[in-house]
Parts: sequence; C-alpha cells; structure tokens
Amino acid sequence: MNLTYSKAYTELSKLVEQIEDDKIQLDTLADKVRQAKELIEFCETRLRVIDCNINSVLTEKKSNARKKDS
Repeated sequence: MNLTYSKAYTELSKLVEQIEDDKIQLDTLADKVRQAKELIEFCETRLRVIDCNINSVLTEKKSNARKKDS
C-alpha cells in the first residue's frame, strides 16, 4: 500500500473514533493505539518533509530573484 498523508490522516481519524468509543474491546485497544502511533509518526514525518521542500523552493526563488536584480 502506498500511504499518503491524506490516507494516513483519514485512517488515523477513524482509529481515534474507535479508541474513543466506550464500546471498544480491550483486546483490540492496544493494537489500535499502536496503529495510531505509527500513523501519527508517519504524518509528522510527511509534514516535516513537505515543510523542508516548501522552504527549499522559497529559498531558491528568493535566490533567483536576487540574481535577476543584480
């Protein structure tokens, strides 16, 4: 499965609903919390990568603008 941020976030939202449900079976709670933790880590990593990519593009654009002005 090729996981994207959007898919991970959607799955995480579903897991949170399940975890918060009073009717969740204790036998599955630990597994769902583990899955949620993995999805949180994935989402955080993707957000960091996206932020770095955006900052890189903006820095490059500023650098090119300075070169044109010189």
